[in-house]
Amino acid sequence: MPRDSTTLTFVIVGDETPIYECEIKAGARREETVNYLHEFVLHAALDNIDEAIWTTQSCYLKAVDRYYDLTVSAYATSSLVKFLLLHDSKNDDGIRSFFHDLHEYYIKIMLNPFHTQTTKIVSKDFDDKVKLLAQKYLM
Repeated sequence: MPRDSTTLTFVIVGDETPIYECEIKAGARREETVNYLHEFVLHAALDNIDEAIWTTQSCYLKAVDRYYDLTVSAYATSSLVKFLLLHDSKNDDGIRSFFHDLHEYYIKIMLNPFHTQTTKIVSKDFDDKVKLLAQKYLM
């Protein structure tokens, strides 16, 4: 797989269904086949996350899966909503901080009485905050 820039694909999964997806990268638009590969790798990591949840008391599950040079890091909320980040860099402290701050924004979204764990997040503000946090902690 050609590497032209940093790979950062972020997904929030609630009740086994993606409710938010964001590709954050510093570079040109990626091919559609590569996007499908990223979706596949993230989906395949869900089983590992389900197992890892029961082996730790921490919300941050660290690296739960790898595919060649790509790593899936995960974070599980107390309501078992999963945050997944597909990346090609080593930055555990930055990833932990990204997930922690993002969890606070996610809680603010969930405080809306019309929003549930299975409702897609379509807020432009939330999307902007995800990208801002990625710039701050991951790039």
